[in-house]
Amino acid sequence: VIKCKAAVAWEAGKPLSIEEVEIAPPKAHEVRIKIVATAVCHTDAYTLSGADPEGCFPVILGHEGAGIVESVGEGVTKVKKGDTVIPLYIPQCGECKFCKNPKTNLCQKIRITQGKGVMPDGTSRFTCKGKQIYHFMGTSTFSEYTVVADISVAKIDAAAPLDKVCLLGCGISTGYGAAVNTAKVEPGSTCAVFGLGGVGLAVIMGCKTAGASRIIGVDINKDKYAKAKEFGATECISPQDFKKPIQEVLVEMTDGGVDYSFECIGNVGVMRAALEACHKGWGVSVIVGVAAAGQEISTRPFQLVTGRTWKGTAFGGWKSVDNVPKLVTDYMAKKIKVDEFVTHTLPFDKINEAFELMHSGK
Repeated sequence: VIKCKAAVAWEAGKPLSIEEVEIAPPKAHEVRIKIVATAVCHTDAYTLSGADPEGCFPVILGHEGAGIVESVGEGVTKVKKGDTVIPLYIPQCGECKFCKNPKTNLCQKIRITQGKGVMPDGTSRFTCKGKQIYHFMGTSTFSEYTVVADISVAKIDAAAPLDKVCLLGCGISTGYGAAVNTAKVEPGSTCAVFGLGGVGLAVIMGCKTAGASRIIGVDINKDKYAKAKEFGATECISPQDFKKPIQEVLVEMTDGGVDYSFECIGNVGVMRAALEACHKGWGVSVIVGVAAAGQEISTRPFQLVTGRTWKGTAFGGWKSVDNVPKLVTDYMAKKIKVDEFVTHTLPFDKINEAFELMHSGK
């Protein structure tokens, strides 16, 4: 058993608490990882807020991390002690019908136990003050050590800077893949990206890589426009600057609508606007943002009858074990940006400040 520091969420709506926790050794087909760096994501904040129907407490949150394998349980063959790895919230077992289908990346092998906050055998590897602590998204990266299933880990280039590539565990991969895998943006196309946070910037990067000729960023926070243009946005607009709905503005700006749109906020009203900003006959809108529990999307069916497509994406459509190492390699070869996404680097015990910076749009 390893004793170390972790940021524990004791209950919904309260700040995280830095505690000494005990991390049990890995059982069969499990891997214990020393986490070197972790990022914060809106999904962590969503669960912490209490709005997540799958949220269970007390829990160690975090799902964008990178580290070094400390030990492995019996039967683990893909990684060994000392390997550099990224934990994966969408695993890849290679055996389930989802993994065998090229159309999806949504491995279901450990979905039920992962959603309940436990390891595949139904138990937790974390204790604190004599209490069992739940796992989160199969990763729990807000801890100096964590235990994950062996199908939930990608071995990456040992030379990669972990304080950067941890972002490939969720946000950057999700946005970039939404453009190149899910939408399959084509050269010369026109795109609109709603929400210019980390995921939105990654979508812009993907659209640019795919050869889009026009990329319109949409956000009410104008402080984000300069960064969006650095990533490839050709122009940025705010819905607050117009009297008419933003979808009408975009349809006028683009002679009938955009070829591809992306919703990177998790707001069902914006999801509708993103679809309706698409061009009749061929426009494709991709939902990337996660809306709160119980919310529903709506539009007039005629929008779809007249040739628009509404799609969603999880982790950018990447089959995780196969593709995360390739994304790291692309970053090392300067084919994709990662460093530019990092705004602040804080010591672990300032994790609540990191959430404050995220919520304030900084």
